[in-house]
Amino acid sequence: MPYRRELEALRRAGRLRRRRLFDASLVDFASNDYLGLAEKPKRLEKAVDFLESFPSHGPKASMLVNGYHPVHQLFETRIAELNGFEAGIVVGSGFLANLVLIEALVRKKDHLFIDEEYHASGMMATGLLGDRVTLFSHNDPEELRSLLRQSTAERRIVAVEGVYSMSGERVAREIFDVVEEEGALLIVDEAHSSGVLGEHLLGIFEYYGIVPQPWHIKMGTLGKAYGSYGAYILASRHIVEYLENRGKPLIYSTAPSVIDTALALENLEYIRRHAVKLRRGLQKRRKIVEEVLGIGMESQILSFPVSSDAEAVRLQERLTQNGWLVGAIRRPTVERPILRIIPRLRSSKKELRRMLRFLKKETH
Repeated sequence: MPYRRELEALRRAGRLRRRRLFDASLVDFASNDYLGLAEKPKRLEKAVDFLESFPSHGPKASMLVNGYHPVHQLFETRIAELNGFEAGIVVGSGFLANLVLIEALVRKKDHLFIDEEYHASGMMATGLLGDRVTLFSHNDPEELRSLLRQSTAERRIVAVEGVYSMSGERVAREIFDVVEEEGALLIVDEAHSSGVLGEHLLGIFEYYGIVPQPWHIKMGTLGKAYGSYGAYILASRHIVEYLENRGKPLIYSTAPSVIDTALALENLEYIRRHAVKLRRGLQKRRKIVEEVLGIGMESQILSFPVSSDAEAVRLQERLTQNGWLVGAIRRPTVERPILRIIPRLRSSKKELRRMLRFLKKETH
């Protein structure tokens, strides 16, 4: 059978993956549903009620034909307004959003400088650029500065993540300064920082007190803290207009799901109204992690290193047997295997403390 050898090699290396339906009774410390909004049926009910006031509930076509729905526009306007950007555009997924940005923005005379730990979607998109891309050392503003100064490209574009998805590490504040000083454009993937960081949980721009400028582009997802599915891009009006005209994944894809966008809009407003309470809940859980494990968290992602891929799977199974679900992240997703633990709001502080104490005992 085709690919039998490849599958066997993955199995021997302990890297074979399978989709699983986990027991719903497990306490979830694995998902990116940071605020627990994916488990609030009232939010979905409100989104459905809102959508029923429109004559259609499906996109039907690409956004540039007639798939652009009033709900898409309402969401774009609101999220741009809250984040201080001129304009926004909804996208089918975070993966597509990175593909849109990199494929469309980096033209023949331009050059992309991308953090070596950027998300796989961005890295895959760089394959379209040929020699117009340079990886820089993770979170290293001085190396980035040196590379930008050496470049003769017409436009220099930098891509970083607000919070890196596997390590939970925040982007260095100095990178924003370097980009501004060197006159480059900056793409910030806020998939894991929007809804988690900042006084109003708006993400890394708010956390660092950075007012969005014409050279800033923010991308975020709706399937994490916003408890839905899809993505968005925020930028100046002229960059959004350019993406509408040159972003192939936007032009040639059916418009994003309308119900998912409506749910994201509902959750966006919920977060706005309850930001203080939600932020305190996140902070309390990070404090528990520091108390039990002695690990200070920069975000809501706990990256717990383990000795091998097999050990990651073993610990995940042990935790599952005791009622807790965590992520076992193995190579090649990460250079060194980890347990990826999310102290999310819908999973209680009591269970978090119990789980961490068990993990500490199991690994010492």
